[in-house]
Amino acid sequence: MDDSSPFGRALLVTGPESLLAERAVGRFVRRATDERPDAAVVRVAAGDLDAGSLAEAAGGSLFASSTVLSIGDLGELAPDLADQLAALAADPGPDLALVVAHGGGNKGRGVVDRLRKARVEVQDYATIKPWELPQFVTREARELDGRTDIAGANALVDAVGTDTRALAAAVRQLLDDSPDRLLTEATVRRYFGGRAEVTSFAVADDVLGGRLDGALGKLRWALSTGVAPVLITSALSNNLRSLGRYLDARDARMRDAELARVVGVPPWKLKELSRLSRDWKPQAVAQAIQVVAVADAQVKGAASDPGFALEQTVLKVIGCRGRDRR
Repeated sequence: MDDSSPFGRALLVTGPESLLAERAVGRFVRRATDERPDAAVVRVAAGDLDAGSLAEAAGGSLFASSTVLSIGDLGELAPDLADQLAALAADPGPDLALVVAHGGGNKGRGVVDRLRKARVEVQDYATIKPWELPQFVTREARELDGRTDIAGANALVDAVGTDTRALAAAVRQLLDDSPDRLLTEATVRRYFGGRAEVTSFAVADDVLGGRLDGALGKLRWALSTGVAPVLITSALSNNLRSLGRYLDARDARMRDAELARVVGVPPWKLKELSRLSRDWKPQAVAQAIQVVAVADAQVKGAASDPGFALEQTVLKVIGCRGRDRR
């Protein structure tokens, strides 16, 4: 058997960084289908499997002698299937290419450990830290035959936030719109707002700071100049979650550098979070996060007017500020 072939082997893809994990699964499937174009490709969620359907999915079909089997959401696998899956992964046979994905967390950890003990190949994709995102942007640009500098990468992270899917989409869009495929700070500022200071995070900063007029004005300007509504909800969610983690961790005796790592922000961001914490309590942050989660669903299709939904979200989130103050 060719050691480089995906057939006759299994791959376990783990970790919460779903974009990179999905790409790893996609690469494995493409390698297999490039090698055997007539192979049957079967994609199934672990929660939908029982003993019979797992055996059937792995066993090929009347029309194809080889099978590429991709099993997602491993945490949902029925516990009584762990032995069967581990045995399949340990010895897939020469005509099966098996890839299994687990999104992290404790659910399904037992079967993940079983697969590791079976010595399957493992690729792990931990969450990218906020301070690592500019490097992620740089790599994305390089993969797309483009270039960026550190100022451009930082500006894009400031504008888009920490969602790697949104960042990857923004990199692709900006490079496609640039004749020289160069992503610069000027390119980012021009695309994300018309005015350099109007970005999704500028809107979020005004919302958390309780500056209603500034937040609504920047929101309307951002939307009118092409900033995607989903970037606004992403920035609000990111800022609120950072504030929530800060409120939980601030009383621990930690140096600023350690506290910043726990919260998941650059050290310079701690002063801003400390300032915001005077007007925000943990319960209010939790309520605001729920408001933004509803808004995120609305701007992704549940609302007929995303702009109006976002304006209502700004009002509601600012309304949470200062609640439960004692």
